[in-house]
Amino acid sequence: MMEYTIEWVRGHVEVFDRTGAFLFSADTEQEALADLRELEAA
Repeated sequence: MMEYTIEWVRGHVEVFDRTGAFLFSADTEQEALADLRELEAA
């Protein structure tokens, strides 16, 4: 399982891996979680 953090930044969310490296941004936390599920399934 992937470790990550989700942070709100100026009206959107940004997702970072456990080392703090930027992975992607999304409009909502729900969208970010869906994208993370897709990444983990790949």
